[in-house]
Amino acid sequence: MSFSQDVKKEIIAHEANRDCCAAAAAYGLACFGKYFDARGVVLHTEQIAIAQYAKSVFRRAGIEGKIYVKGTEENHVYEFAVKEEAEIKRMLELFGHTGEEPNLRINSRLFGCEHCVSAFTASAFLCCGTITNPEREYNLEFLSPRYNLILDFEALLMGHGFMPKHVRRKGSNVLYLKASEQIEDMLTFMGASGAALEIMNLKVYKDFRNKANRITNCETANIDKTVEASGQTLQAIAYLKEQNALEALSPQLREAAKLREENPALSLKELAELFEPPLSKSGLSHRMKKLEQTAKSLKERIKNGG
Repeated sequence: MSFSQDVKKEIIAHEANRDCCAAAAAYGLACFGKYFDARGVVLHTEQIAIAQYAKSVFRRAGIEGKIYVKGTEENHVYEFAVKEEAEIKRMLELFGHTGEEPNLRINSRLFGCEHCVSAFTASAFLCCGTITNPEREYNLEFLSPRYNLILDFEALLMGHGFMPKHVRRKGSNVLYLKASEQIEDMLTFMGASGAALEIMNLKVYKDFRNKANRITNCETANIDKTVEASGQTLQAIAYLKEQNALEALSPQLREAAKLREENPALSLKELAELFEPPLSKSGLSHRMKKLEQTAKSLKERIKNGG
């Protein structure tokens, strides 16, 4: 089951507490279904649960509809429809429409309480909404061929704190959200708080993983630097030993050379702690540079015949 289907399943399980919200939910299904006019209402879905939900909320609103099975045995399409003349008349009166409107617009006077818009939006998502798996990206969309309906819906959502974008795509009008916080709020608004929490948890995991990766990359870079620096010093020590020049150095430099040879993988800070008494990192760095400089100077003297 996809993340989008999980969201719809959670919406269906979240029943409207008030009759006005049930009517608003039915209205959302009507507006965003296949058609809603003087012929009645028809909603097509591949999920029987959505068709059953539609029948339930319409019944709570006092309107009886029926569910039909369309398509082949392999590809079922479930149709919820209100086609009886008496039911159509009752529905149009309830929703405040004539059925003859040239453009379908949202009748906001139908929303009787603060939760009605949530119920309407949730039903719109059941009909025409999709959400991408948040493990890949953040994107929630509503699609409809009805331009004025989408404009009204956009204004309705903006009035409740959302900032959807509007675009035309392949003959459909699309309202979409891409900000994860807006998507979380939208899911909660529609009654899918479990899905919203899942996105929040995923974000925490992603942040933790990214921080862990940054730390690992930083540690790897530090190890590379340590290995490089240690290698340069070890080369200098090896050259000094080869030229029998190590014993001529000060006891402090001989001690530094000995500990570096014995502990080639340690960082300067770790190596400095092995001295008695422990050295500072800068103090040990000075000794290592002195070893390297001594080896360099000796090479130049030998090269120049000195």
